[in-house]
Amino acid sequence: MKSAIELKDFRVTSSKFSISKAKTNVKAFYRDDPDYEGQLAEHRAEIDDLQQKMYAHDRYGLLVIFQAMDAAGKDGAIKHVMSGINPHGVEVHAFKRPSEDELDHDYMWRTQLKLPPRGRIGVFNRSYYEEVLICKVHPEIVQNSQRLPNEESRDLKKLFRKRLDDMASFEAYAHRNGIRVMKVMLHVSKDEQRKRFLERIDDPAKNWKFNSGDVAERAHWKSYMKAYEEAIQATATKDCPWYVIPADDKKNARLLAAAAILHELKQMGLEWPVLSPEEKAKLAQMRQSLLAD
Repeated sequence: MKSAIELKDFRVTSSKFSISKAKTNVKAFYRDDPDYEGQLAEHRAEIDDLQQKMYAHDRYGLLVIFQAMDAAGKDGAIKHVMSGINPHGVEVHAFKRPSEDELDHDYMWRTQLKLPPRGRIGVFNRSYYEEVLICKVHPEIVQNSQRLPNEESRDLKKLFRKRLDDMASFEAYAHRNGIRVMKVMLHVSKDEQRKRFLERIDDPAKNWKFNSGDVAERAHWKSYMKAYEEAIQATATKDCPWYVIPADDKKNARLLAAAAILHELKQMGLEWPVLSPEEKAKLAQMRQSLLAD
């Protein structure tokens, strides 16, 4: 079955981005549940095949960063998109509040430690972008917890601008060294987030997901949207794009995320390694030896 997804509507590669124009819901790319499951399975199979080629090729790796407001569906998207792909080829890391040890290092240290090697797909559930999202909305985190030199923390506007420059430079550096970087924002509406929070309260099986602090953050919605817009404008490039994916429909979002990952893998031109004539001759010799055994 052929997917009707056109990624150009969601792929951001320049500073010309407006969060107010980004959609949180679009027409479904699937007819029904079986069609959704079928499309997702096809995407996963293709991703798995390309990851294995990437491993054998040993020149590229892929980092997929998921960012979103709370309840946008990051965990579910990662679970459903990456399930069934060779577990040896995928590394998933979730980044929560920094530990004391992490705070004693620069803010990108903990994520740099988890970058995928060549041949593998690394998935970040949140990332260094939290440093220009939640920290920008709550600058007291920077001032009170991050132990920065005094001269760095005086001008927060300048600090966040430098951080965005650092992130763009780091991603360009990773790209030049074979680690492709793509960022996914699951863009959920405020109304849909409210609905999902209520579900977490009303459903005993989802109570554990509810955090009262998440509700308090809704008061800063406009500030978060501005922070996301500025982050995307500063770091979206042709080599290291953002995908701003409508997330009010979770199944649609998962199909889009899978299609985006597949697109980035296809851009690498991955092929199985071609053996030299000498290597082929040696294989033929080994084959004869095994047949004669």
